Amino acid sequence: MQSLTRLLSTTLTLQAPLRTAPVMALQQWRSKTKVVEKPKPGAGQQFRRTVHFPEEYTVEPLKITHLAGRDPVSGRLVAKGIGGGIKQQYRWVKWVRDGPTEGAQEELVLEVLRDGCRTAKVALVAVGDELKYILATENMKVGDILKTSRFIPRIPVRPNEGDAYPLGALPVGTRIHCLEKNPGQMCHLIHAAGTFGTILRKFDDKVVVQLPSKREFAFQRTCMATVGRLSNPEHNKEHVGSAQRMREMGNRPRSGLWKRKEGKHGRKIRRLPPMTTISPPAPPKEEAIKLTLPL
Repeated sequence: MQSLTRLLSTTLTLQAPLRTAPVMALQQWRSKTKVVEKPKPGAGQQFRRTVHFPEEYTVEPLKITHLAGRDPVSGRLVAKGIGGGIKQQYRWVKWVRDGPTEGAQEELVLEVLRDGCRTAKVALVAVGDELKYILATENMKVGDILKTSRFIPRIPVRPNEGDAYPLGALPVGTRIHCLEKNPGQMCHLIHAAGTFGTILRKFDDKVVVQLPSKREFAFQRTCMATVGRLSNPEHNKEHVGSAQRMREMGNRPRSGLWKRKEGKHGRKIRRLPPMTTISPPAPPKEEAIKLTLPL
């Protein structure tokens, strides 16, 4: 009899927590925070500032909203070590250097100035009755006359610093920057201060260019490029000097937990990958035709 009572008491004690389990799970679910999709740093996003671009191009300084490393949608902190800094003015650079297919158009440099939102200097250029900003080269000065053309002659041209020509019109060994990845697209390669690419060789309708990363890419001969090395070549040798200037540059302090040569994200010497051929962009998908006539 005593063993029977012990058995019943154990079964009762084992079944009691099972009845309260759904209630505890419901309480835990109610106490959870809201799930927010937070992007990861990288992928071309700096989370440093948002520039408010107008509908039409202008040479007036544009308004900026500082993000301080936060996602502009959710407001969550994504990139650490960003915040504060001196307020800067953003000048809209016109990345398309378009010229005539026959002959060349001339452009006059009116002013060369520094822009706090990029490392290289910018130049105010006049083309006819139009004003625009371009990236300044190393030896560009006020009063220079630049040439822009899309014509590819039989014999390579002798370009001056700041001129824009297709890759097929430039001789081998020319230093270039502001390079198009595909013909007609914006020049979004080689923008940093003091950098340049080099034309190595030509084959078929391709031109091989060595980028500042020492990688070689084969571009189409009709891709536009600007001749010369970018301005401010001493940018990578500039000494910060104090923690206060680091804060003025918009960088916040954070503890250094990794070593440059032995850490997980430290410097490692690897062999360069082989040459890559730039392929044209994929054609747009054809939309399906929907018939609305009732039959």
